[in-house]
Amino acid sequence: MHQLLPTLLFTLFGFVLGALPFSVWVGKLVLGQDIRQFGDKNPGATNVLRAGGALPFALALMLDIAKGALPLGLAVHIFGLEGWALLPISLAPPLGHTFSPFLNWQGGKAIAAAFGVWIGITIWSMPLISLSLLIVFTLLITPSGWAVMLALTGMLVALLVWFDDPVLLGVWALQTLLLAWNHREDLVKRPSLRRKKSKENPG
Repeated sequence: MHQLLPTLLFTLFGFVLGALPFSVWVGKLVLGQDIRQFGDKNPGATNVLRAGGALPFALALMLDIAKGALPLGLAVHIFGLEGWALLPISLAPPLGHTFSPFLNWQGGKAIAAAFGVWIGITIWSMPLISLSLLIVFTLLITPSGWAVMLALTGMLVALLVWFDDPVLLGVWALQTLLLAWNHREDLVKRPSLRRKKSKENPG
């Protein structure tokens, strides 16, 4: 019971922080662009890259990752919360990013915020695994939603093999459900291997 109040406070903090549309704000303040007019119309860091280049993208991406890392880092490493109390806190930032009250309850796909959650909990181990898997599958598989699901499957294997913690499995399960929902349009399509672009014959 002693964890109930801090759990509620960190869950609320995580949701509000996750709901802050940093990528949209970076687009407007730095680029003078509405990034939701680019690419897949998603209010996320990838469309900052499409709208204006690497440096604004890096800023937006770091801010979106921090939305997930900060609440969990404070809860776990500063305030000592543990166990199942971490489940609602871990879901809050990506859920806020997905259903942002600042964007009329619309939002992005929450990959960066979900990635930040793992930084907040495990510092480097699971983020390194998840990033490596996501890069590999993104290069191999299209559409991108299937790459995300395959990366999550690889993360599950890592959790089962190297971590003996049912709470982390719970965090993974909640994230997987949310990310599957966010990528539902991709997941109704058949996955396929990416084809290398062939060079045009100059002759």
